[in-house]
Amino acid sequence: MSNDENKAFVRRYYEEVLNTGDVSAIERFISPDYEEVHDNVRYPLGLEGAREHVLGVRQTYPDMHLTVEQQIAEGEWVVSRVTMRGTHLGEWAGMSPTGEVIEATAVNIDRVVDGRIVEHGGAANLLGPLMKAGAVKPVGDDTSHPD
Repeated sequence: MSNDENKAFVRRYYEEVLNTGDVSAIERFISPDYEEVHDNVRYPLGLEGAREHVLGVRQTYPDMHLTVEQQIAEGEWVVSRVTMRGTHLGEWAGMSPTGEVIEATAVNIDRVVDGRIVEHGGAANLLGPLMKAGAVKPVGDDTSHPD
């Protein structure tokens, strides 16, 4: 596939699976050999692990929507700068639901081989969402002690 075809393919995956939570179509996009890579550690998830991941995220953020802000592709690799918005209605990182609309930016790196995503990694800016959820407080923001 060309660079433009790979970008369009990854975008369709985000729109048709991630943004809807419809994992019935996941095998059209994800390879049975699918791996996630975080901190240079490979996690072989396969199709079932990819399904579980999508469903887990959608339990926490049932209305989650990824917007692709920019994409760059070279060969098998597609880099997508995205914005995720969703209402925090399920447990997240040990935190009870806040009902807050969370917005996070991320850079996703997907590898497309033979018309399927075989590898996914990237980085998300979670400081803002964690602060909004109250899990992280700015230094010097000690509201627990009166002045």
